[in-house]
Amino acid sequence: MSVSSRIRMQVVRSVAPEAEGSASASTASTSAKLGSHTTGVADSGRWSTRRIAMYALFVALAMVTSFIEFPITPVTWLKYDPSGIVCLIAGFAYGPAAAAIVSVLGFVPHMFANPWGSLMAVLVALFLSVPAAFIYRKIRTRKGAAIGILVGAVLAIVVALVSNLIVTPIYAHMTYQAVAAMILPILLPFNVAKMAIHAVITFLIYKPISNLLSKQQ
Repeated sequence: MSVSSRIRMQVVRSVAPEAEGSASASTASTSAKLGSHTTGVADSGRWSTRRIAMYALFVALAMVTSFIEFPITPVTWLKYDPSGIVCLIAGFAYGPAAAAIVSVLGFVPHMFANPWGSLMAVLVALFLSVPAAFIYRKIRTRKGAAIGILVGAVLAIVVALVSNLIVTPIYAHMTYQAVAAMILPILLPFNVAKMAIHAVITFLIYKPISNLLSKQQ
């Protein structure tokens, strides 16, 4: 074998491992990029065990607080319960989906005894907490929380009044005119007071709860 042939063989042998190493590195890099592209639910952790457990905790809290009822106006048959606060905090902590889940499942125990009242309560909770959670997701500041609660409260009040006009005559055996006559003197003040209490308490307790949840992650 000539000297030039031996030199060529040595060059090929020295280059081949480098090419293989480069190809392996390129393959590993490509795999890493594909692996880091989070498109699935499991990758994002959206339905992780801890998140499901926290959803369940908020649902349980909403169920419990929905039974804590007391009048806040002279009209004693209109009673306030703090479950809407739980829905708001769940939405601020985990997003609109959590707000919706807690709003619906939190009133399941009442569905059997009072289906119409529960339906109205679910609608009010949804229109309060889900828009608030959407806005807070976009503007994650105290101002964003305030705007979210304000928008949600206005929507919830409108839904409460409309649903009272539609549903109350069905299950309370009242005329439409009788219910309409109660809007300004009774129903509107009650719902405004209810949303104001929700807003103030949520504003006071959300940040400490948020800090606690962050430390546990």
